[in-house]
Amino acid sequence: MAAMNLIVSTRLHYSCLNPGNGFSISKPKGYKLGPRAALVEAGSRADGTPVALQVLRGDRVAELQAEAKAMARAANASVYSPELLADTYGSRPIQAMKRTLEILVALGSFGTKLLLDQRNGTLDRNKRIRAIELRSIFTRLGPTFVKLGQGLSTRPDLCPPEYLEELSELQDALPTFPDADAFSCIERELGMPIESIFSSISASPIAAASLGQVYKAQLKYSGQTVAVKVQRPGIEEAIGLDFYLIRGLGFLINKYVDIITSDVVALIDEFARRVYQELNYVQEGQNAKKFKTLYADKEDILVPDIYWNYTSCKVLTMEWVTGVKLNHQAAIERQGLKVIDLVTTGIQCSLRQLLEHGYFHADPHPGNLLATPEGKLAFLDFGMMSETPEDARSAIIGHVVHMVNRDYEAMARDYYALDFLAMDVDVSPIVPALRDFFDDALNYTVSELNFKTLVDGLGNVLYQYPFNVPAYYALILRSLTVLEGLALYADPNFKVLAASYPYFAKRLLTDPNPYLRDALVELLFKDGRFRWNRLEDLVIEGRKDRDFSAKAALQPVLKLLLAPDGEELRTLTIKEAVRVTEAVILGSIADTYNSAPSFVQTLMINGNGNGGLAMNSSDLEAIMELRNQVFRIWSLLSSSENFDPALLQPILQVLQQQEGRSLGGRVVGGISQRLAARLLQQLLRTPTVPGSSL
Repeated sequence: MAAMNLIVSTRLHYSCLNPGNGFSISKPKGYKLGPRAALVEAGSRADGTPVALQVLRGDRVAELQAEAKAMARAANASVYSPELLADTYGSRPIQAMKRTLEILVALGSFGTKLLLDQRNGTLDRNKRIRAIELRSIFTRLGPTFVKLGQGLSTRPDLCPPEYLEELSELQDALPTFPDADAFSCIERELGMPIESIFSSISASPIAAASLGQVYKAQLKYSGQTVAVKVQRPGIEEAIGLDFYLIRGLGFLINKYVDIITSDVVALIDEFARRVYQELNYVQEGQNAKKFKTLYADKEDILVPDIYWNYTSCKVLTMEWVTGVKLNHQAAIERQGLKVIDLVTTGIQCSLRQLLEHGYFHADPHPGNLLATPEGKLAFLDFGMMSETPEDARSAIIGHVVHMVNRDYEAMARDYYALDFLAMDVDVSPIVPALRDFFDDALNYTVSELNFKTLVDGLGNVLYQYPFNVPAYYALILRSLTVLEGLALYADPNFKVLAASYPYFAKRLLTDPNPYLRDALVELLFKDGRFRWNRLEDLVIEGRKDRDFSAKAALQPVLKLLLAPDGEELRTLTIKEAVRVTEAVILGSIADTYNSAPSFVQTLMINGNGNGGLAMNSSDLEAIMELRNQVFRIWSLLSSSENFDPALLQPILQVLQQQEGRSLGGRVVGGISQRLAARLLQQLLRTPTVPGSSL
């Protein structure tokens, strides 16, 4: 019966369950399915495309069927279409004019104050006051502008730091709508009486957001406690009209406002698409499912399950999560938990979201993170998700390397790869601005550097130049800033960069991605010399990451050395290998000298105060430090969790290949030449005769 539990493929579309939708369903000859299993995908499509065989347990089949039905219920969900909005609201001039006046009165007074500030020379001094006023205006204007303000709070290329900070405090808390409307929506969307779904449901919402409100209920069929999110009545109509008007304003800004260099209409369209996706609760459920698959593999991350039978476009039913919001520090500590531990978990998860799978939570709000009594970090609200392009994931790590190296020219060029700048933009004026800020910021150690200070400073640079910051980058910066802010309440000395550095170090040491291999080489080699202190720091930090593997750290580097295009790196490595081997040999001689009896030391000295090594004391000290550093690094690797000496076997096998033998031969030759030169230098030296003078 083991085959009954086999899931060859977990991807399922609604059409897969309907043989009439271009599928021919069959099963292997002589194969019988048990009563708790079903063959839901087999054979081929009508066009001959093969379809993977799926043999699933009954509960899994039921879940997939329920998800497919929920998708069918949301088949007519609205999507953002500027053309459709123009057709709809262009024919309703009175409604459009009324809302336009409401918006213009609110924003017009704000704009007038900005003009007066500029004329009076108080624009900079009043930034904080105006930012607070704008946050209040957005709250009064309703859900669309609350969402818009939250979106602007992640755009350092559009807003000064004071505005970013104030707008990030915009909350979704809006007046609730009548419970009768919510319950009617549930029955209408799910097609059954509410009492046949829930044995109980809270008489009033436990939370209200800009797009909907949440009830606590108990499923009738299982007794499971669930959270039921119901969409706000008329919300689609309200945001549709607002985006139609805001988009028109965007055209005017693009045409007449020179200070804003980004394409405002494009930004509005991108943001509107995301908000419309939030209106489709089935899509949110699928987002949660994907997020759970990618990130809840860690024991300290919790993502609630979705109940597809009770989910539709406007109703979302999910597992109830008992916990405390991450910004309620006192309540968390009363449960015997540490906010710092939870924040560190959140940082590690955020880095995985951004830099591994590229699929991440795009609404980084403290209220969307819960501390469970078991000490897990629970993620909630998956309406807005975003993705990091694959190339950008490596480019971001490379950007960190360039920052650490203070290579500001390379940092400026990174903005092309990150899609911050068009290729025709000259980055040379940006380099001095980066240098001015980071030279000061990087005087701190990684453990001392405040992430918010770094982001604010970078934001000032972005604001001054023609940057167009991609949404994914701005959102993840805000996410990490929020997490650091939460941690600072518990520990004023906490720094998000210090908590993030082990992850970056592990990725640099272990990731076989060619871009990251080059970044590692760039970090470790400078002016033809290997920086052992950098490697030691990386290994020390990388070991702090629980997924660090010594095997993963050693093998990609060797493959890079033996690659066909690795001659330049091989030359540098051979040179360094010769230095290290010489250090080990001469260090051992020095140890032997220091531990030898005095009459043997006299014989070894031969008139030289450094044990016959033909080098001055500073050279000997450098040799000993290099040897000790290499030994420390090896000790760190060999003492890593899950270290197995057998991992060296594949490395030895590679070294036995032609390129590996050539590399080894060159190292041996270099060592022989260095030692022979030192020996010859020693033999040719003129001994110092006691009592003589030169």
